[in-house]
Amino acid sequence: MAKHEDEPQEEEGFVDPQAKLREKCSAKPDCAKLSQRLEECNERVRGRIKTSETCHEEVVDLFHCVDHCVAKDLFHHLK
Repeated sequence: MAKHEDEPQEEEGFVDPQAKLREKCSAKPDCAKLSQRLEECNERVRGRIKTSETCHEEVVDLFHCVDHCVAKDLFHHLK
């Protein structure tokens, strides 16, 4: 498929600052604790044949923690 001239070109070697910040924030103690809770929930759910349990709350909590952490620094990296 041909690209239009008005479409942004991907820069070679570009590293998304948001991805780097998410990785860094995920390792911080508060978010790491929530990541562990999510993994424990996933193991519980996978270990059952019939369950109505989902790990939605754990996912939301983890994403909120990481996004809150990322938001403090992300805009400093944007042009």
